[in-house]
Amino acid sequence: MAYRRNYRRRRGFLANTSVTNLLILLNVVVFFVILIALIAGFGEGIINYFALTPSLFFKGYVWTILTSMFMHVLFLHLLVNMVSMFFVGNFVERLIGKKRYLWFYMLSGLVAGLFFVGFGYVGQFIPNGEVLFGGFNVAALGASGALFGLGGLLAVLIPRLKVLLFFIIPMPMWLAMGVLMFGFWIASATAGLPIGNTAHFGGLVVGVIYGFYLRHKYARKVKMLNKMFK
Repeated sequence: MAYRRNYRRRRGFLANTSVTNLLILLNVVVFFVILIALIAGFGEGIINYFALTPSLFFKGYVWTILTSMFMHVLFLHLLVNMVSMFFVGNFVERLIGKKRYLWFYMLSGLVAGLFFVGFGYVGQFIPNGEVLFGGFNVAALGASGALFGLGGLLAVLIPRLKVLLFFIIPMPMWLAMGVLMFGFWIASATAGLPIGNTAHFGGLVVGVIYGFYLRHKYARKVKMLNKMFK
């Protein structure tokens, strides 16, 4: 009986724990582990082994498509992504449920990585391809691809949902995602900023596709939901 009670408590803990918050915790832990490794002098090896670099991916570093999703080097990058995940992720998790949310988050991040690798490869053969799509030897890391998946989902399910772009400017979700997607791409192409636009695009595509699927399958519920965010 004691075993059964403990088992039920564990199940209750998992049932009441936010998947989003667990993902945030994982990202924070990985950040500090990477930081310690960098301080210890393992910088280049850590980046090569865990960040997603198209040239290394084709050489067999296929696991980096997963590890790069939880890796951040700059604290500001981590902070912006985790704050965004806390608000957007928890909202999406309540909308679609924990299990569906987890696999959708992971799928968005993985497809984002594939887009980054694919466009990085193709960009070698296109004039100014490295400027538009990122370099074949440039590393990508961070949760942004998966976050764009969450944003794309909301942009389709609840397009008029009001959000604060850059935590300051109020606008509907559909517009915010467009501004972020194309604004970042223009900024990186013109100013040379190291932004993984193709990864963002891959995550956004997954979110939009899944959003239309849910919008069609649960049309009545989605219609009722949108009435709350006029």
